[in-house]
Amino acid sequence: MAKVGPIRAILFDKDGTLVDFQRTWGPAARAVMLHLASGNRAAYDRLVAASRFVEAGQRFLPDSPLVAEPTSVYGALWATALGRPANAEFFAEIDQLLCDATTQHLAAIGDPKTLLSFLAARGYRLGMFTNDTEITARAHARKLGLDKYLEFVAGYDSGFGAKPDPGPVLAFAQAVGVPPSETAVVGDTVLDLAAARAAGAIAIGVLTGPTPFAILAPHADALLASPAEFATWLDSR
Repeated sequence: MAKVGPIRAILFDKDGTLVDFQRTWGPAARAVMLHLASGNRAAYDRLVAASRFVEAGQRFLPDSPLVAEPTSVYGALWATALGRPANAEFFAEIDQLLCDATTQHLAAIGDPKTLLSFLAARGYRLGMFTNDTEITARAHARKLGLDKYLEFVAGYDSGFGAKPDPGPVLAFAQAVGVPPSETAVVGDTVLDLAAARAAGAIAIGVLTGPTPFAILAPHADALLASPAEFATWLDSR
């Protein structure tokens, strides 16, 4: 682990960090793919293959584009699978369907409300960013009771760019008045940590998502088993 400086602000990734990606997105994406396939088994099978989805366990393989990429990436693959145009209208349809389905199946990792409450009480400025849509991020935050602690929420469509672009990290730092060098980004994918590094922030990896240790470790200033360890890690530095 690299030696890092003071931390005054913390930007959390959503899926795989605060939200259980497999338990939430597995059943949600299956329902959406079935809906889009409209009873056509061959079309559904093409969606499953493009998504790197394991139907038997309702889970995604680590290299699935849905693990970390924005809708424009996997949406283009879905469009090809369905023979539909890969345009903004189709991507908006996907986003709305997934917003409804993931909110319905939403499952947290541990107790993020207690974690964020504890960090906020200690004076840390908190935010959340995702390559999901902002409206979905806010819906998930409300359902989990996190919204009152978050001073900043950004999705791929919030105007700051999508990970690994540093834009959301820089926007968060500016919004809370803390330099990027004193901002920690906590996430479970290489894209999360790459966005942190590109912004000059501190990259904290967590192993609660689909990305294996060996892939995540080289990109992290610190690597934790779960976000629940983050408060203890802050005290131990």
